[in-house]
Amino acid sequence: MTYSTVMVALSCDRPNACPLGIAAELAERFEARLIGIAASDLSPPLYYTSGDRAEQMLEQGRAEIRQRLDELEAEFRKAMHGHARELHWRSAIAQPAKHIVQQARAADIVVVGAATGGPLSDPFAVADPGDLVMQIGRPLLVVPADVCRIDLSSVLVAWKDNPEARRAVVDALPLLRQASHVAVVEIVEEDGDRADALAGVHDVVDWLSRHHIHAVGEVPVAAGDVARQIDSVAVRNGAGIVIAGAYGHSRFREWVLGGVTQYLIEQTGRCAFLAR
Repeated sequence: MTYSTVMVALSCDRPNACPLGIAAELAERFEARLIGIAASDLSPPLYYTSGDRAEQMLEQGRAEIRQRLDELEAEFRKAMHGHARELHWRSAIAQPAKHIVQQARAADIVVVGAATGGPLSDPFAVADPGDLVMQIGRPLLVVPADVCRIDLSSVLVAWKDNPEARRAVVDALPLLRQASHVAVVEIVEEDGDRADALAGVHDVVDWLSRHHIHAVGEVPVAAGDVARQIDSVAVRNGAGIVIAGAYGHSRFREWVLGGVTQYLIEQTGRCAFLAR
C-alpha cells in the first residue's frame, strides 16, 4: 500500500505555503502525482438588487474568483515544480468543501490547511476541515499554519477501539512505515476499563509488527480528559503527527464533531491525520 496520488487543497484567502510544502514532501516520499485543487463561490449578498445592475455585480464577482483561482494555480505549479512526476490542477466556482469532497475520489490522501477563522469562517470561501473529514471518504492530513515540514521522527496513534480508528491506522500505513518512532496510545474514558484498553493496544502493536512497523503501546493510568492527555503524550513523545479516527454525527443536517476530533483539527502544534 502506498499513496500514488496526493491532493492538496488551496485556500483563496489564507496562506498556502505550509500545505504546499507538506504535499510536496509526500509526493517525493511516495513518488506520487500531485493534484492541486481550489474553489470559491459568491457569498449571498447582504442586500438584493435586480436587473442589469445585479448581473453586472455577479459577473464582476465571478471574474474576481476566476482571477484568484488562476493565481492559485500559478502558486501551486511554482511550488510543486520538481517535486512530483505529474502535476494536475482542478478548480471551480463552487462551494470549496463540496467541490473538494467530490474531487477527492481521484486521490489517496488529501492535504488541507487548518481552519483559523473558527465558526466565523465563510463556507463560500474556505473549506473547513471539520466539514471535509466527515464526508470525504479519504484520509485527511490537517496542516497547522506554522507547520511546513512533515515530521516523521515520532508519530502518535490515538487509539480507540472503534471502526474509525481502525480505518485511520490502515490508511496511515504508508506514513507509519516511514516513521522513526511509533506510539499507540489509548486514553481510558471515565467509564472505561484499563485492562480492556491494554489488551486492545497490545493487539494494535502486534498487528503493526506484522506490517514491519515497530511500535510501542501505552495506556496512561489517569482516565478522562482525552484531548488534554493526548496532547500531553504527543508533547512528551515529540510527535509530529497524530493519527486518529474522526468521530461525529449528523444533527439537523449539520456535522457535529466529537471533542477529540475538534481538538485535533484546531490544535496548532502538529499535523493531524484523520480518517472516518
